[in-house]
Amino acid sequence: MNSTQAVDKTAVKYDIPALVFIPGLHVASLFAIPYFSWDALAVCLFGLFIVTPFGVNLGFHRLISHRSLKTPQWLEYVLVTIGAVMAGGPPIFWAAAHRAHHKYSDTPKDPHDSGRGFWYAHMTHLFHGKSQAELDMWLKLVPDLRDDRYYKFLNAAWIPLSALMLVPLYYWGGVSYVMWGGIVRVTLMLHFTWTVNSIAHMWGYRNYESADRARNSWLVAILAAGEGWHNNHHAHPYSATNRHRWWEFDFTYGIIWCLEKVGLATRVRRPRGLMQQDSGVELGDELQLEPSST
Repeated sequence: MNSTQAVDKTAVKYDIPALVFIPGLHVASLFAIPYFSWDALAVCLFGLFIVTPFGVNLGFHRLISHRSLKTPQWLEYVLVTIGAVMAGGPPIFWAAAHRAHHKYSDTPKDPHDSGRGFWYAHMTHLFHGKSQAELDMWLKLVPDLRDDRYYKFLNAAWIPLSALMLVPLYYWGGVSYVMWGGIVRVTLMLHFTWTVNSIAHMWGYRNYESADRARNSWLVAILAAGEGWHNNHHAHPYSATNRHRWWEFDFTYGIIWCLEKVGLATRVRRPRGLMQQDSGVELGDELQLEPSST
């Protein structure tokens, strides 16, 4: 038995919903071609490069997965809701899988182990079923999220909520907006997010000799609004910024900086000695979490 098989012998072989949804999304995107218009493309790009960083990068990733900053509870819920309705996925599961990725990075227990090849890290890991034991292990990593009633609602309802977003798109611009602002945008968003798991674990430069394969990639940083400085992120996972050199642009951190300036973000964690402004918060080796009281 090899090490990969030893991870989870009881897992179901395939995740049928993922096998249907993801290829179906790509096929549906092909039908968007006849409905192309420049304004529909603009809606697509606005959703990709402006709205998605608020929900997925900031809400799902830096806020609830790493607790790199603190916001008022209402704002945290708004940001995570944006991530869910933009089809970013179920937030509790997303954060749990991401914490597992950091805990077991580039090992057989990593949810998207880059050691199993580009396509496995990029997307085919989603087609592999998970046992209840594995899911339970992941949920132990999110004690601050798993009992939150609102996040449990988003976890269960993110697909119908994402589908509901097609209604205003149709109202504003008809089928063209639905196809490009909805279907194509989601397909591209998923691939841009997945490049962090694949490209940024295989190609690029390293500022730090971390124990994993994480790399800094200009391409991924552009596509994923600053998430491509992945070696920086793995070296300092609880930092609110991935920008560790002056020329490493991090759009998502720009949002955090703005929120901090207007008092909506506090306890913004940064690595000491790398930024001109320091929050005064030391980065610990472990993230201390408390179960949610909501």
